[in-house]
Amino acid sequence: MVGHKVKQQKVVMVTGASTGLGLAIVSRLLDMGYLVVVTARSSSLARFDELPFGKSKQCLVIGLDVTDENQRQQAVKQVLDKWGRIDVLINNAGVCYRGVVEHLTEDDEHRQFEVNYQAPMAMTRLVLPTMRARRCGHIINISSTAGMVAMPTMSTYSASKFALEGASESLWYEMRPWQVNVTLIQPGFVHSPSFRHAIVVDKANDSIKNESDPYHRYYVNMLRLIERLMFKSPTTPDDIALRVLREIRKPGRLRVYVTWDARVFNVLRRILPQRLYHWVLYRGLPKIKEWVQP
Repeated sequence: MVGHKVKQQKVVMVTGASTGLGLAIVSRLLDMGYLVVVTARSSSLARFDELPFGKSKQCLVIGLDVTDENQRQQAVKQVLDKWGRIDVLINNAGVCYRGVVEHLTEDDEHRQFEVNYQAPMAMTRLVLPTMRARRCGHIINISSTAGMVAMPTMSTYSASKFALEGASESLWYEMRPWQVNVTLIQPGFVHSPSFRHAIVVDKANDSIKNESDPYHRYYVNMLRLIERLMFKSPTTPDDIALRVLREIRKPGRLRVYVTWDARVFNVLRRILPQRLYHWVLYRGLPKIKEWVQP
C-alpha cells in the first residue's frame, strides 16, 4: 500500500479492527505510514489474509478477545517485544445489546459493560506505564452519541458509553501532567450496516414477534428509526477514520463530535433548559403516541 511516510513511525494499536470503523482506521493508518497493530478475535483473523496489508511489514496482526485478561497482557507484551513501544492505543472494540430495562438480565448488562467499558479500561492500564515513562502517548476511546444521549431500548449500551466517557474525562486530567493525550471520538448515525450486528436480548426478541406485548411498538418503531437514520447519514466509517487520524496528528481535545447528530445533540444539551431538552427528544421519538397500546 503506497502512502506518505510520517517523520517518525508511530506504533498504533487498534482493537476490534476486523470490520467497519476499526478496519477503516487501520487502512488509513497504514496508508499514512504508521506501524499498526491490528487486533481482532481469533475467529476473525482469516479475513486479513485477503486484504492488501495482511502481510505488510508495517502491520502486526494479533488475535485478541478484549475481555480475556491473559490475551490482553500477551498482546501488549508482543507489541512491546517487537517495536518497543505503543504510541497510540485506539479502543474501538465494542458491542451493542438492545432491550428495554425490564427485559435486560444481569448477565446482559455484565457482558455489555465487559466489552464497552471494562476492556478498554484494562487495555489502557496496560499501556499507561510506558507512556508515562516516555512522557508521550495517546489513548483514543471510540465512544458514541449514546454516551451523551440515551435512547429507548438501548439503556445498557448508553450506560456503558456514559461510563467510558466519565472514566476518559478523569483520565484526561490525570494524564495531562505526563503529556499523555486522551481523546473521546463520538460518532452517531453512520452510513453502515453495523447496527444490524446489535445483540437483541431474548425477551426483546419475544416482544418483537408478539404484537400484543406491551413493548412491541417500542422495538418496532425504534428499529425502523435507527435503520432509516443510519442509511440516510452522509458520514461513512472512512470519514470517521480520517478524523481519528487528524486527532492523532494534532491531539488536544477531549471530545470530538464526528457526525451531524453528535454535533446537534451537543448544542441542544448546552443551550436548552433540561426540561425542554428532554421534552424535545421525547416528542421526536417515532409515533410516540402509539407506543402504549389501548
